[in-house]
Amino acid sequence: MSDETGTDTSTETSIDTDTAPAGGVRNFLDVDDLSREELHDVLTRATELKERQQRGKLHPLLEGQSLGMIFEKPSTRTRVSFETGMTQLGGHAVFLGPDDIHLGHGEPVKDTARALSRYVDLVMARTFDHSDVEELASYAEVPVINGLTDDAHPCQTLADLLTIRERFEEFDASVAWVGDGNNVCQSFVLGAAMTDIDLTVATPDGYEVTDEVLDRAAELGEAPETTTDPEAAVADSDVVYTDVWISMGQEERRATKLEDFDGFQITPELLGDRYLMHCLPAHRGEEVTDAALESENAIVWDQAENRLHAQKGLMTFLSGA
Repeated sequence: MSDETGTDTSTETSIDTDTAPAGGVRNFLDVDDLSREELHDVLTRATELKERQQRGKLHPLLEGQSLGMIFEKPSTRTRVSFETGMTQLGGHAVFLGPDDIHLGHGEPVKDTARALSRYVDLVMARTFDHSDVEELASYAEVPVINGLTDDAHPCQTLADLLTIRERFEEFDASVAWVGDGNNVCQSFVLGAAMTDIDLTVATPDGYEVTDEVLDRAAELGEAPETTTDPEAAVADSDVVYTDVWISMGQEERRATKLEDFDGFQITPELLGDRYLMHCLPAHRGEEVTDAALESENAIVWDQAENRLHAQKGLMTFLSGA
């Protein structure tokens, strides 16, 4: 049925998938917490939920459930996509910012985890130290989702993979990462290995992806090619992906990093006719030029939108909905 605005208010409350999370609490602290099959399941759920939304179909799969959102540092996309996603799934999200909660300061992380478990059905945490989300997951009795740490950004990778799959069937794409081998890059390396994406990572000396992540990628599928030459990295690529050079908390290193990353800026000339991806926010004029970001090759807004859909797929998976 439709309301007076033309929106279809009928509901669909099941996802046509062959897999569901195994018994017990499942957490999502990095991409390889999922198996290959589970990763594809989450992305399939995301696609179906996106299509339902586009058709105006309600999908209250998490009706009556609550998501606790812990933020040690701010984010536009992470907060809005999780909060909106939980609302669209029929649930409720509670924002817990730095002034609302003192994670590890005044109360041990494990106590926060145990208390929140009595109130909410899911926890999403965006922290500095990866060890904090690990401790939350160890003591919580509900699924814990890593919304970003200094080591990993797996929710971004889900959106990245969804965006690539929408344009390249079976992930048949070659991607060049150009820039810092940071948390976003490291999670994407794992996601690319799990989906057999051909990935080359170009970083300046001293900013490489860690050996530990490269070893994990090799176990999952294939580790990326690595280079210090951006032009060589993009030569045979379909997609060029970059991120900021100066992350939150690194402002004192700004002058040094700008010098170290000289030659790694994504310009229209380097981009050519390839797709451009960026997790946002972008520092225009640093890692990417305004002209490149505003070009028809940029798919960053689709990528940003897909945070919403990918996270809905993840939350329904972790909840067994």
